[in-house]
Amino acid sequence: MSQPIWTPAAEAVQASNMTRFTRQAARSSGRDFPNYDALHEWSISDPGAFWTEVWRFTGIQASRPADAAVRHFDRWPGARWFEGAQLNYAENLLRHDDERPALISYLETGKRREISHAALRARAMALAGQLARLGIQPGDRVAGWLPNGIEAVIAMLATATLGGAWSSCSPDFGANGALDRFGQIEPKLLIACDGYHYNGNTFDIRAKVAKVAAQTPSIEHIIWVSMLDLPIEDGEDRNLAFASLLDGPQAPFVQLDFNHPLYVLYSSGTTGKPKCIVHGAGGTLLQHAKEHQLHTGLGPSDTLFFFTTCGWMMWNWLAGALATGCTLLLYDGSPFHPDPATLWRIAEREGVTVFGASPTYLGALAKAGVKPGTGHDLSALRMLLSTGSTLSAEGFEAVHRSIKNDLHLVSMTGGTDLISCFILGNPNQPVHAGELQCKGLGMAVDIYDDDGNPLPPGSGEKGELVCTRPFPSCPLGFWKDADGSRFHNAYFAKFPGVWAHGDFAEATANGGYIIHGRSDAVLNPGGVRIGTAEIYRQVERIDEVRDAVCVGQEWAGDTRIVLFVALQPGIALDAGLIDRIKDQIRTHASPRHVPRKVIAVADVPRTRSGKIAELAVRDVIHGRSVKNTAALANPEALEGFRSIARSLRTSD
Repeated sequence: MSQPIWTPAAEAVQASNMTRFTRQAARSSGRDFPNYDALHEWSISDPGAFWTEVWRFTGIQASRPADAAVRHFDRWPGARWFEGAQLNYAENLLRHDDERPALISYLETGKRREISHAALRARAMALAGQLARLGIQPGDRVAGWLPNGIEAVIAMLATATLGGAWSSCSPDFGANGALDRFGQIEPKLLIACDGYHYNGNTFDIRAKVAKVAAQTPSIEHIIWVSMLDLPIEDGEDRNLAFASLLDGPQAPFVQLDFNHPLYVLYSSGTTGKPKCIVHGAGGTLLQHAKEHQLHTGLGPSDTLFFFTTCGWMMWNWLAGALATGCTLLLYDGSPFHPDPATLWRIAEREGVTVFGASPTYLGALAKAGVKPGTGHDLSALRMLLSTGSTLSAEGFEAVHRSIKNDLHLVSMTGGTDLISCFILGNPNQPVHAGELQCKGLGMAVDIYDDDGNPLPPGSGEKGELVCTRPFPSCPLGFWKDADGSRFHNAYFAKFPGVWAHGDFAEATANGGYIIHGRSDAVLNPGGVRIGTAEIYRQVERIDEVRDAVCVGQEWAGDTRIVLFVALQPGIALDAGLIDRIKDQIRTHASPRHVPRKVIAVADVPRTRSGKIAELAVRDVIHGRSVKNTAALANPEALEGFRSIARSLRTSD
């Protein structure tokens, strides 16, 4: 077992929400929980008691209690949670009706705005009244094409107040990307901005919005959020100004079933049109309450920031933290404009206590030589969250060196599929560099080999990350998947009755986990399975490399590893640099991990949530078409791969 990189102070453990919850659960269950493992085992062996205790501890409000906490727990899919309960998601998020700041919003231009919990509640309920006037009823879809700001949160809460289903994407999506999403779910209403700022530039998206609305017959009204003060065509109720709809009669919170649809989220869509994943109000609320209050320790005195857009599930996760009474810090724009310290100046000014970002962002900071802990007062900061891809051991160490040494650094994994986490943090346990800390309470996480056998922790064996028992935030299903076959095939076809998540992972002797990449991108040279993240961890150590993507190429009846590298400005890929890259991989991974070819490219394609688009690159180098480039944040990056694909297929 390795030495921890961080250990919580004894007094912090005693005062944590996790400890308070453990004591409450012990009293109510009559059981003893001497450690986290014992608490976790109870959480999955007696799910009804556990989730009822989470409900009580986190203060979830309902107008009618459930008839039973869970039914048909032995069926998956098929388990039913808290049937009979009646509640409203927005009411739970807006229950802190006071003058403390609920939302603080920044644009990259430096513009700052703030709204209190009381004002947020009033404006959300007033907008809900206007949406009701426009005909929004329970079950109707409302689409948001918005920057990450106050208006997006108000619009989501107003929709949820009425029982509508909210679905959003960021304004940098192209028209086809938005159509691939909104066109499937047929929204009744579109709430869109006139434009946005990014990296010092201004983008007018009115024409894109008009195109999408014209090609989506279900859209009856467009509500415009003015970000650039651009004129909008008059159209009576067809085109409305968001700012004019925040006054008037307030709609009441519609009381709905626990499993009423709340969100429609989307898969990345790199292999075709994105899957439309429907999440329920109660399951989302309960799961987020557990993660925010127990695993993250959030409360009214916290200020939570996560660098995200409205097109990533971390926005939904961030918004859900309003239920804790904390302050949310929202940012829209480039995190490196006007310089790489932008987010840290804001964090210092606002006293951020929990800061969230992707490993890609943290790696870019390190490559740029930025040390936020030098010159910024980050004394309020107690936790840093990282998700979206794998954070290497070196990444952990860099955070502690350059940001803050006494910092609970949490690497998390889960995703859009469950709108939450399978593996995340625990404020009562030590952190080991390069490892995700622990499986979440109520989440029966395991690692299976190809035959469905559990792999023992600490064995070094890698396999499929699975969840063996139901959880409340399991999706209600996919949109327009009446018989559930697409949903079943996505998660349950590999191991019947077991959720296969698609991550290639390992359980460690420390009780933590390491994610080695996506299962569908696993490399298989000579029949040896290698996760791409194992190679990325070594390439990250090469200062000259800005980004990289690694794929398996079908070659001579086998697979050969091809590594593409995007280099820092002014750097050329010569024989010496190639040798250094290969030596780094050979020495610190294994000879099996060494790529047969290392090739320079201008850029690496990534999805809009920052994940490396390995499957798209693999298709291009094999001469196959990429089914949906609109899912990529930088689809132009694929051109560099197309230009070398032919020579790659014919050269040794």
